[in-house]
Amino acid sequence: MSLAPSPHSSSVQARGIGDALNLTLRLTALGFVSCVLQLTLVPQISIFGASADLTPLVVASVGFLAGSVPASAFGFAIGLFLDLAFVQTLGISSLLFTLIGYSAGRLRELRAPEAPLTPIALGAGATALALVGYGVIEFMLGVNTPVSFSLLGAICEVTVLNSLIALPVYALVRRCLIGALPEDPRRRTRRARTTRLSPLSRP
Repeated sequence: MSLAPSPHSSSVQARGIGDALNLTLRLTALGFVSCVLQLTLVPQISIFGASADLTPLVVASVGFLAGSVPASAFGFAIGLFLDLAFVQTLGISSLLFTLIGYSAGRLRELRAPEAPLTPIALGAGATALALVGYGVIEFMLGVNTPVSFSLLGAICEVTVLNSLIALPVYALVRRCLIGALPEDPRRRTRRARTTRLSPLSRP
């Protein structure tokens, strides 16, 4: 005998699909705006001889807010778009931004740090991974990449600059996604513990 799904389960499933679609649309718009700004406006603004790199900050913020799976897909799409736009070695930025998004998402899911300076540390780590990782992978692929102290200095300058703007970027990303963010993993774990029935209380 087949059992028809209850109205409650159907409504929960429909709500889950709607939330996923809402998050996907918001991430698409956020990624498009971030890439356009990185390609057009951001390079025109120089502070102490260095220009910021918004993309690793945005990907890391999405990972910390939305989790590892959405951020991995978001990072891959952002990286692929930038590789095509800058006519770079295809796939390097996609790999690095996927790793950044996944790592930030796993940090949220496993640790859920609440320190107010967490976005700054996250932004600095994401920027360093994106810049250093790109140079290392290109070197391993045999691409002629000049390695010098000036290059290392430029990497440090961009990392410091991104650390200074990491907090406002995180706040803007959170503002864009706040209506579609998944439930906090700690609340989900706490609710699962409180609603789990013991063997003696089960009928």
